[in-house]
Amino acid sequence: MADVVYPPVIFAMRTLFKALGLQIKITGEEHIPTTGGALMVINHIGYLDFALAGLSVIPRKRFVRFMAKKEVFDNKFAGPLMRGMHHISVDRANGSGSFVTALRALRAGEIVGIFAEGTISRSFEIKELKTGATRLAGSSGVPILPVIVWGSQRVWTKGHKRNFRRSHIPVTIAIGEPFTIERTVDPATSETLLRHRLESLLHDTQANYPDSHAQQWWAPARLGGTAPTPEQVEQQKKGNL
Repeated sequence: MADVVYPPVIFAMRTLFKALGLQIKITGEEHIPTTGGALMVINHIGYLDFALAGLSVIPRKRFVRFMAKKEVFDNKFAGPLMRGMHHISVDRANGSGSFVTALRALRAGEIVGIFAEGTISRSFEIKELKTGATRLAGSSGVPILPVIVWGSQRVWTKGHKRNFRRSHIPVTIAIGEPFTIERTVDPATSETLLRHRLESLLHDTQANYPDSHAQQWWAPARLGGTAPTPEQVEQQKKGNL
């Protein structure tokens, strides 16, 4: 398919990240296939995750078709860009159509990007995963590419003011080894495997991050940060119901 919109958007994102002084480090680029379909499963900690994850495949001359909620496509500014980049609209009230569209894209040799947690993790840990990612991987037969973005939450995330000052924040994008999920494997086992891969890659990425996590709002409690634990986030959600 023709990609007229994607290249200028990538240029704009690179210009923005350079203006912000972000120190972007990409590891594991060799795991990105140069041809053929793959399902990129990404953790979700901030509003720039999709743009950062998308940049990681550019050196391999690939594009990512992201699955994003329908409301983004309905926006009069973002919608035309999303459609122009051939991203995939997800209607949460009727997800079967987006599943079929993503499946077709994977079988056609595209890299499809999905945030299996569904929403931003306020604890900055891996949340409970939706089943869509493993179902897509099993149905399409393509490998899963686990991807961790770390540091983006310091720029712009839920519940905090965005930091668009030139602050030289380190941001790591780590691509893990691809793996496949057999269609015959039960959903619980598949989800456990995917979660293990994401958590292992997250912990490795955090261990090699250049800045200390101690007493930082953007760091998980597990590393001495002041972000709420997953249990505290869950309690807050229940209290708001």
